[in-house]
Amino acid sequence: MIEQKHQKLVSILQEMKKVVVAFSGGVDSTFLLKVAVDTLGVDNVLAVTADSETYPTSELEEAKQLAEHIGARHQVIETSELAIPGYTENDKNRCYFCKNSLFDHLVPIMKEKGFQNIVYGVIADDMSEYRPGMRAAKEQGVRGPLQEADLYKEEIRDLSKEMDLPTWDKPSFACLSSRIAYGETITKAKLTKVDKSEAFLKTIGLRQVRVRTHEDIARIEVEPQDMQKLLANHQRVTEKLQSYGYKFVTMDLVGYKSGSMNRALS
Repeated sequence: MIEQKHQKLVSILQEMKKVVVAFSGGVDSTFLLKVAVDTLGVDNVLAVTADSETYPTSELEEAKQLAEHIGARHQVIETSELAIPGYTENDKNRCYFCKNSLFDHLVPIMKEKGFQNIVYGVIADDMSEYRPGMRAAKEQGVRGPLQEADLYKEEIRDLSKEMDLPTWDKPSFACLSSRIAYGETITKAKLTKVDKSEAFLKTIGLRQVRVRTHEDIARIEVEPQDMQKLLANHQRVTEKLQSYGYKFVTMDLVGYKSGSMNRALS
């Protein structure tokens, strides 16, 4: 079944002929870029990474290394989500504004370079979640070959491992704005606070971690098996995150869950 899905992905890309890949360096976009290069050839694929306030420097550097590892052509562009009208207000359409702006940047690049399609890393799992960015993609004619091939995250990880991609077991990542509660204004200072807090938590051995921000409260999400590790370091964690500006530091007993802020919308 998984090989049939892989072949379907190859067929979809073959039909596209030349693609610009919205490339974040995450599990999904890295796999998509690898298959696109293998299928279409280096000259017919361009990876584009948007460097902005919501994208940690460490992720940008890793994206550059991954593109080089794959042998893909790679272009980094400067964007600013905080400058997008409606974005900083942080309502339920935040991701729509973000993706719409990203594609606004990619369309001229596609046309200038003589490419025919823009693709991004939406996957089958996303179809059951609240993803307003998919509406922006549909409006701008941007396609999601992984989702079209009905590929799920675990299948993408398995195929990535077969291809020796270093991202096969990389923790899931989303933009830093997804850490800030809906309705709370997004600022550069808050994004920096989240970034520094998560970077610190990774130094104590936590791989999959989110610092969800509710005003001056940090709600830390880790996988259940890492909760004891977080508790064992509770004093260090509390002191460090308070030094970054949080007044209260908590652990979510539910554990890590992608898109957990969306619970507030239901």
